[in-house]
Amino acid sequence: MRRARDTPGARAAAGTQAASEGGANARKHRPWRRLRLPRLSALRLSALRLPRSRRGRRLAVQGLMALCVLALLPATWMRLGADARVGTTADAPAREVAMVFGAGLWKGRPTPYLAHRLDAAAELYRTGKVKVVLVTGDNSRVEYDEPDAMRTYLTERGVPDDRIVSDYAGFDSWDSCVRAKKIFGVDRAVLVSQGFHIHRATTLCRSAGIDAYGVAVDEPRDATWYYGGTRELAASGKAALDALFRPDPRFLGPQEAGVTEALASATP
Repeated sequence: MRRARDTPGARAAAGTQAASEGGANARKHRPWRRLRLPRLSALRLSALRLPRSRRGRRLAVQGLMALCVLALLPATWMRLGADARVGTTADAPAREVAMVFGAGLWKGRPTPYLAHRLDAAAELYRTGKVKVVLVTGDNSRVEYDEPDAMRTYLTERGVPDDRIVSDYAGFDSWDSCVRAKKIFGVDRAVLVSQGFHIHRATTLCRSAGIDAYGVAVDEPRDATWYYGGTRELAASGKAALDALFRPDPRFLGPQEAGVTEALASATP
């Protein structure tokens, strides 16, 4: 019996066969290869699949309706509760203080929505309905200063600098209302904001102890307006909790005499 030649070709063929057998043996010892994981799309479809029974579908629809009602309840409560205290600049009663909430900056200047709020506050001052304007906004970063930008805008429109008081820690509507009451000693005020926000602001300031009347600034029904209205649904839930539990603002600090001094300078 002749021995097979030990040529390079034979060795390569033998090596290929051994590698193939080794690979097959290795695959036999990989049990995870045989596991089939469910596809993500299948999981999504199964999660969104409606119940098969009529009773299950009815319960699902009722649960969805209940969630919608709960989501709308805080906003509805605030609108109904504050509606009689919201109007235009012409309707606003005489108060010593107007309070303007921040609404963002663009390249260091007030956004159009904030500018419209400040225009309404300037009108209230020119017509003699208020003596002092309290601008409340965010100055949590050195490069972002809402109150100073608001002050500059108002002085450009004829409001004297000594009749403007700045609150640099008005991080949200509740913080602004509580600080106006506890830090600046405001008891009565005309609040200025857009229509989608003014009912919430009025409700919160009243909960903080301020006799508040809200001026709703008119805006075109553009994408920003609809975004603001949609955002109110989520913000109203937090506002309802703030009005109920009345937490301290993020930063309270010592009392300030800015409003008192500004009113003293306004007295002839």
